[in-house]
Amino acid sequence: MSAARTGTQAGPGTDRRRFLGVAAGLAVAGGAGPLVGDSARTPDPAPAARRATGHRPRRARPLFLGTYTSAAGGGTGVGLGTYDTMTGRITATGVVDGVADPSYLAAAPSGRTLYAVDEQQQGGVTAMALTPDGPPTVLGTRSTGGAGPCHLSVHPGGRWLLSANYLSGSVAVHPIDRATGALGERTDLVGHSQPPPGPGQDGPHAHQIVTAPDGRHVLAVDLGNDTVYTYRLDESAGELTEVSYAALRPGAGPRHLTFHPSGAFAYLANEVDNTVVVCRYDRRTGRLTPGAPQSTGTGPGTSYPAQILVTRGGDFAYLANRGHNSLTRYAVEAAGARLRLLDTVPAGGDFPRQIAFSPDQRWLFAANQKSGSVTVFAVDARTGSLRRAGEPFAAPVPVCVLPL
Repeated sequence: MSAARTGTQAGPGTDRRRFLGVAAGLAVAGGAGPLVGDSARTPDPAPAARRATGHRPRRARPLFLGTYTSAAGGGTGVGLGTYDTMTGRITATGVVDGVADPSYLAAAPSGRTLYAVDEQQQGGVTAMALTPDGPPTVLGTRSTGGAGPCHLSVHPGGRWLLSANYLSGSVAVHPIDRATGALGERTDLVGHSQPPPGPGQDGPHAHQIVTAPDGRHVLAVDLGNDTVYTYRLDESAGELTEVSYAALRPGAGPRHLTFHPSGAFAYLANEVDNTVVVCRYDRRTGRLTPGAPQSTGTGPGTSYPAQILVTRGGDFAYLANRGHNSLTRYAVEAAGARLRLLDTVPAGGDFPRQIAFSPDQRWLFAANQKSGSVTVFAVDARTGSLRRAGEPFAAPVPVCVLPL
């Protein structure tokens, strides 16, 4: 077996996030306030949240920011804001205090609940209710059973929350209350034990967990084991059963994958060896078959590829490169089977940790961890080219941006 169900967390490995943060001069300290944005004055949180979630101008849509509350200069919780759908301009509106190290965010399909990981040694996942008449309400936090959770996603049915524990190298499942969006006690915890880590790796580090477009399989990307695991989720019991795994070349360090709209291919960003891989996906068996590694277009040196996105039409893909501080643009060809490198553009900030499209994919947002900024790009639907939209938005240690 390549994964083992466990009741206790696996031994922690080296946390690349903390290492890179320290290398950038970040020290562990208390939170340092909410979004900065257009005004130095902190808005009253009640009208701020109303603007972010319901009573807002027609052109404004809600936007949420994840941060490290334990980092010097970090925030105090989940940042609240809006973005203008015509200009991309971000405006700060407040903060949900008291959520520890909310480094990754995801929304329920209903749009009524927001979820955040608490990326700490005793990791957790927090649920927040979004209402049109007041600030987001924290519904509670549940333990992930592991250390350093760094990613989470909601199963398409809206009944289960999936999370990845980076330090422990494990993945967890929590039930979601259909009526309230609150989380129940964990129903499963699976540790990654096989295959063993390759040269230069110190142990399993689960980095992402997502559901395939077919809805039948759940894929977990493990950076430390150079492996992507495929599970089947029992939607009655909330338990994962491994059905296959795909081994990348030793030392690849897979971090994030995204699927082509056809569901037949997935694109995988490898953090350690600075490559991208096109993978075939068998919808019947859930098996992922990696292809040859490809260039990120960043030249020599360490670039730490972070996240890859693909457009809804399946014509273009974008990769965030943290070391190079750039975004790579690819043309997607052969019905998804091939990526052709087009160019790279400056990210407009330091260490673009995560990127996200607006729902209409008119805008692409880049969260720049080390420069404390979010860059907004206008996306040309015909050519896929990116154009900076205004000046970067100032925010405390932004590591995740979620526009709704």
